Amino acid sequence: YSSAASDVYKRQDMYEVYLKKGEERRILSGHSWVYANEVQEIKGKDKNGSLATVFTHDKKYIGKGYINHLSKILVRIFIRNDDIDDEEFYKKRIKAANDMRIDLGFDDAYRMVFAESDDLPALIIDKYADVLVMECLSLGISQRKDLIVKCLVDLFHPKGIFEKSEAQVLKKEGVPETQGVLYGEVPEKIVISENGVKMYVDVRNGQKTGYFLDQKENRMAIRRYAKDKTVLDCFSNSGGFSINAATVAKEVTAVDISEIQVKAVLENAALNGFKNVNAVCADVFEYLRLKKRENRKYGVVVLDPPAFTKSAAEVGDAYRGYKDINVLGLKLVEKGGYLVTSSCSHYMTPTLFQKMIVESAKESGRRVRLVEIRTQSPDHPSLLSMDETQYLKFYVLRVD
Repeated sequence: YSSAASDVYKRQDMYEVYLKKGEERRILSGHSWVYANEVQEIKGKDKNGSLATVFTHDKKYIGKGYINHLSKILVRIFIRNDDIDDEEFYKKRIKAANDMRIDLGFDDAYRMVFAESDDLPALIIDKYADVLVMECLSLGISQRKDLIVKCLVDLFHPKGIFEKSEAQVLKKEGVPETQGVLYGEVPEKIVISENGVKMYVDVRNGQKTGYFLDQKENRMAIRRYAKDKTVLDCFSNSGGFSINAATVAKEVTAVDISEIQVKAVLENAALNGFKNVNAVCADVFEYLRLKKRENRKYGVVVLDPPAFTKSAAEVGDAYRGYKDINVLGLKLVEKGGYLVTSSCSHYMTPTLFQKMIVESAKESGRRVRLVEIRTQSPDHPSLLSMDETQYLKFYVLRVD
C-alpha cells in the first residue's frame, strides 16, 4: 500500500475507517476482519452494509469491505486493490473458487465457495448435484444475495438455488434467519454421489446447508479401519460415516438424537442396498454409558459431534464434553480396534484437542497409538493468516 494511492480509493459517499496505530499488522498479513475496538475514527456516511474503505492510522490504504455497525466485526475486507463489488467482480471471484475445486477433481457435491478462504467473506455456496445452496452470514452479503444469484445462474445454470442462512452469527449481524428457494426448483431430497456411494441430501431439514461436505475424504479414509469390523457411528447425522463404513464393515450402528436423521440413515442405507446398517435414536452420551454397562465392544467407534462451543468463553465446558465422550468411546473399543474422533470447533485448537485425547486415554485406562491425523476436505481450504478458517480436527487412534 502507499499513501499516494489512498486518494484513488476514496469516494465522497463511502465510509472511511481509520485504524488505531499498530492494529493493521494482522490485516496486512491476510486476515479479513476489522474489529470495532481496533478503529480510531470513521469518516463519511453511507448505509449500514455498504462498502467501506479501510486505512492505517496514517492514512495508507489497506482495503475495502462491507461495514456493519451492529457487529463486533465492523468491516470484513475482501478487496485490496481498486476493484469494485459489481456483477463482474462477483462472477470472477466465484468462478475462480469453483475452478479450483474442479482442478482438484470435485464434481458432484462440494463446497464451491468457502467465505474468507475464497476472498468472499461470509458467503458459503455448496453444490449438491444440480442444486446450489447459499448461506449468507453477514449484513453486506445478505443485501447482495440477488446479485449473487444472478451470477450463479449465468455461470452454472443450476436447476435451483436455495438459501439456508440460519447460523447464530446472524443475530450479531442484525440479520433475520432465512430459508427458501431463491431460483428455480429445489426437490425435497437431492441424490449425490460420494466416494462411490449415494446419499440423500435434505437441504430443508438437514443441518448446515444439508450435509457435511468437509468430512467427505475422512469418510473415505475410515474404510481401511472398518473392514470386517463392527462400527459404532456416534452423532451420525444422516449417516455419512455409517454408509461409507458399510461398504466394508461387518455391521454398522448409527446413533443420533434426531429422529429425522435416524430415518435419513436408514433411507441412505436402503438407497445403496446395504443390509448391515441399523440406526438408533438416542442421546449419544447416555447411549455410550448404556453400552459400557453392557460391556459391549466395537471394532471401530466414530465420534463426530457438533461443535460443543461457538465462543472462546465456552471452551472449558466444551473440553469436558469432548473428554466425556472420548473416555466412553475408548472404553467401548475392542483390543486392536480404532477410535475415530473429531472436532469441528475452531476454538478447540489442535493442541487442546490432542491434550484432551491424551487425558482421555489415561482416564480410560487404554493404551492408544496415534495412527492418522486429518483435517477438512480440500474444497474447504484454510488461510494460514486466518486461524478461523482451519477448524476440523480428525484423529484415528489404535486402541490396545
